[in-house]
Amino acid sequence: MKKAESFAIVGIGASAGGLAAFEAFFAGMPTDKDPNMAFVLVQHLAPDHKSILADLVRRYTRMEVFEVEDGMVLKPNCAYIKPPNTNLSFQQGHLKLSEPSTLRGQRMTIDFFFKTLAEDLRERAIGIVLSGTGFDGTLGARAIKAEGGMVMAQLPESTEYESMPRSVIDSVLVDFVLTPAEMPAQLIRYAEHSLGKLPKKEFISSVSTDTLQRIFTLLRTQSGHDFSQYKPSTILRRIERRIAIHQLMTIDEYVAFASQTPTEVDALFRDVLIGVTNFFRDPDAFAEIEEKIIPQLCDKKTADASLRIWVPACSTGEEAYTIAILISEEMEKRKIHFPVQLFATDIDPKAIATARAGVYPETIAEDITPERLARFFVRESVGNTYRVHKGIRDMLVFSEQDLTRDPPFSKLDLISCRNLLIYLSSDLQKRIIILFHYALNPKGYLFLGNSESVGDNYHLFTSLNRMLRIFQKKEDIISFQRSFSARIIPPGNDLIPSPSKGRVKFPLRDIAEQALLKQFAPAAALVDDKGNILYLHGRTGMFFEPAPGETIAPNIMKMAREGLRRDLSLSFHKAVTSRKQIECKELQVKTNGSYSTINLTISPLGDSDHANTEVPLFLVVLEIISAEGIVAIPSADKSTESAMILSLQKELQSNQEYLQSTLEELETANEELKFSNEEMQSVNEEMQSTNEELETSKEELQSVNEELATVNHELQSKVTDLSRVNNDMNNLLSGTGIATIFVDYSLRILRFTPMATKIINLIESDIDRPVNHILSNLKNYETLTSDIQAVLDTLVHKELEVQTTAGIWYSMRILPYRTLNNVIEGAVLTFVDINEVKRLQALREAVLTTLQNRERDLKESQRIAHVGSWHINMITNEVDWSVELYRIYEIDSSLPPLPFVEQMNLYSLASRESFASAITILQEKGTPYSLELQSERKDGSVRWMFVKGEAEYDMIGKMIGLWGAVQDITKQKQVEEEITKQLTEKEILLKEVHHRIKNNLASVEGLLTLQSEETEIEEVKLALRESISRIQSIRLLYEKLLAGRDYQDIAIKDYLNSLLDSILLVFAGGKTVSIERRIDDFSLNSKKAITLGIIVNELITNIFNHAFTEKDHGNIRIDLVKDENRITFSIKDDGTGIVPKEVPSKSTGFGQLVIKMLAEQLKGTFRVENDFGTRSILKFEI
Repeated sequence: MKKAESFAIVGIGASAGGLAAFEAFFAGMPTDKDPNMAFVLVQHLAPDHKSILADLVRRYTRMEVFEVEDGMVLKPNCAYIKPPNTNLSFQQGHLKLSEPSTLRGQRMTIDFFFKTLAEDLRERAIGIVLSGTGFDGTLGARAIKAEGGMVMAQLPESTEYESMPRSVIDSVLVDFVLTPAEMPAQLIRYAEHSLGKLPKKEFISSVSTDTLQRIFTLLRTQSGHDFSQYKPSTILRRIERRIAIHQLMTIDEYVAFASQTPTEVDALFRDVLIGVTNFFRDPDAFAEIEEKIIPQLCDKKTADASLRIWVPACSTGEEAYTIAILISEEMEKRKIHFPVQLFATDIDPKAIATARAGVYPETIAEDITPERLARFFVRESVGNTYRVHKGIRDMLVFSEQDLTRDPPFSKLDLISCRNLLIYLSSDLQKRIIILFHYALNPKGYLFLGNSESVGDNYHLFTSLNRMLRIFQKKEDIISFQRSFSARIIPPGNDLIPSPSKGRVKFPLRDIAEQALLKQFAPAAALVDDKGNILYLHGRTGMFFEPAPGETIAPNIMKMAREGLRRDLSLSFHKAVTSRKQIECKELQVKTNGSYSTINLTISPLGDSDHANTEVPLFLVVLEIISAEGIVAIPSADKSTESAMILSLQKELQSNQEYLQSTLEELETANEELKFSNEEMQSVNEEMQSTNEELETSKEELQSVNEELATVNHELQSKVTDLSRVNNDMNNLLSGTGIATIFVDYSLRILRFTPMATKIINLIESDIDRPVNHILSNLKNYETLTSDIQAVLDTLVHKELEVQTTAGIWYSMRILPYRTLNNVIEGAVLTFVDINEVKRLQALREAVLTTLQNRERDLKESQRIAHVGSWHINMITNEVDWSVELYRIYEIDSSLPPLPFVEQMNLYSLASRESFASAITILQEKGTPYSLELQSERKDGSVRWMFVKGEAEYDMIGKMIGLWGAVQDITKQKQVEEEITKQLTEKEILLKEVHHRIKNNLASVEGLLTLQSEETEIEEVKLALRESISRIQSIRLLYEKLLAGRDYQDIAIKDYLNSLLDSILLVFAGGKTVSIERRIDDFSLNSKKAITLGIIVNELITNIFNHAFTEKDHGNIRIDLVKDENRITFSIKDDGTGIVPKEVPSKSTGFGQLVIKMLAEQLKGTFRVENDFGTRSILKFEI
């Protein structure tokens, strides 16, 4: 027998629909060679039912199949079946059985076995998840992947129930998604590659540094994260597994494959990040945190002081939520409350998304006490999941962060970084420990994993519990600053050789460049396209100051001082948009009460600047023109007035640009609201889909019931046919075609029929020979002669069933041969072939046995589905109830069925009337019914019943009975009511969002109106009026949306009329302008409606500003026509028109640009033409 180390062990988990998957899996095994693997099957089985799974699996495979016994040692090319009502684990090469510790329905037997398999076999563990419901197997698959093993899942389309394999696939833990028949071949290929390679130490030593760096480069390019400072063994374990999965031979082949396959780099990135985490992992360690550390933290906090905690490498958030739960319990115990800021970070965006959602499978019940589960989690109504309580969720802030690259949080009371440092190189571990020291408050706590420590940085921390890895920060600020500065800024004397190193050539050029940069280069900052500061050069304190509350990456816009922030924001936005250098001259920046004049330059960095990165970089240069000093107020002469006018004009232009950016932000907010609306619709569709699935399940149960009834009827017909055939055979006993032999009184053969030669070896010459001289073909029958003689003596016929040596059965009858004169002259022997009768008798017994089994199955199916049935024989008036119907009505089954009148009393008054009416129609017309009724119980509770009835007819179409079925659907009704409630709450929330947006727009409109009334500058007043009209167009849309019930479409006629009325109020003046309107009445999507409203606003505003400059009255005609899916909008005025030499399509005015841009958004066309005035035409499709 092979050693355990030389063959793979495959754990296969399944639930509902697993038997068919097992059959397909083992049927797909190659017949020409052994797989050289052991297979352990873990299926959800009824705990009180003896399993015959081992016998069933034996039919599909030539391998030996065993039911697991405690302590069993695995052998290759064998299959092992977990017995019911047990937990199966794999420990030190043996299978161990134990009693389940959780309640039925909460047992995750697949997860339990997969976890133990991963712990014992590590990369040699293989997990397969087949058909089933629920989530069992997902956490076990994560454990296998974390140890470097391989995971397969059944293709959901090939399953009877897809929940289990779908859960594993959605968690991105699966290596192969295949049908069961395809899995064996892939398994064998994987095992041959993974187990046939070099030992792990030899594989690691055989990989060159250059090859490993190429892989790091691929990961960095694809993911943006640098893994070069991780331990090589950590990375190479994952690479070795990926090589086995793709059946490659060398690591160089893998590098070439990954270089051409970006998805493979993503898969390697996910494999590197996979880690095992759960709530209250390492209970002893968290008990120490609960009993000692958290109480000490709370002792130091006042009611207004916040508790700050950081959990780096938080994965999917279980550890962070665990700490939040402990803090919440401590605050409740002390009956105090203070702010808690718990920051949880990770570089895996998928893990952060899972942590933010706070939704976990029901398997967390294994790690959390029932009290905490009930208090801090809410069970979801859809799916077997728990959601973290909102009070706990609000304590945490989740974000993506690379601990090795991004700035840390600061002023922290506790850092919990467990099981990350073990994967990092020693140099990186030292840097991170120093970083943690920097981030912690004095006497702050550091919580590490069981295999981690502070290493050489013991002088920075005091060990509070060496075994549980809990440390406290020392207040050695000087040593910390020296260590932390060394991490951030390279030592200045690196360029100067040490005397002990001998004579080396001085890098004079580098020394000179560094000196010149320090002496003459202005202050500068290197930022990304979001404004996050990546590097600072020179003295930047007079330009920037830390923003209050900044915790992650400092942002240059938030840190800019007074006088710099606005120009810096606008210039930076231009530089990012245009990718060109932007300059601002002579800015006045306030520093410590005085002002300095500076020049601002923002330059994008390109490939020539060695900035070939995925994130665009920008260099912000701040050059001081004059020294700090209070800026003198100039005298009020003409030059000063001109300068002031110029300054005001610049400020006006800045305000206009600011208004434009505000408008863009409003549009962005509108898009975000649309996205939120789409998400709500998606949730609604999911709920509707769940409801449809419930309806489908109900229909499937009804279909099964009907199929069972059909099978029962067919079996009854077969029994009737068999009885008829038996009667026909009895009538044919004396007919022709039957083997017959005639003998005389002396028992000599007189004659025989040809059929008799098959039974007794007779030939023509045997006539007149005694019967006892002839050799018969009858088996085990030696008394033929004596039996004939007995009949002749007693004149009583004799009948026997005899069998020939060929196995054919005959009914042998011996009768006296009587003449017409009633004289006995001999005997007649007849042999009737009853071989078919014998076979039918055996079949009849089998059919009766099958009928009994079917009846038992029908009763069991009704019990499981909670469906009862009744039948009324209209000829005898007999009523029959099934056992389940007694259970549903909660009536003693020993009592006779209730008459219909009393049965009606089990329902509410309204349901009683509907039921009675349906029964009457069924009896009179034979019309089937399907109703949902309310049943009232003696204890006052109300339950919902789905009742259905049909008529029974005889062969001539006469009604002879009634069939009915009753199903308890109370739980389904409760689910429907909960869904309806949630939909109502979401509609209220959406309406509140629209209401708040409308109010905010009204506030902006009011502020602009006040500003318009206060200013005396006509250009400013005109710009403000235009802005007011634009905001009104948006606000009106939200008023219409809020007034209606449909938050997607809007009545366009009502909207445009209201918009036109509001514009007339804004531009009401000395001129008389009439507007003729012809607008079709139809609904339009809100997004297109707001775009159309802005276009109308722009065109009307242009007409008021430019069309009637030479007269004091005018006319405007507006047409909006809908022709099928095409919309045509035109607006015409009788003003001065367009100067012929001007080309409207080339106009560079802001209004024209806005209209053209909006027309493009509508995917339409826009043109302007002279027509005794000006006509503007917009066409687009809906």
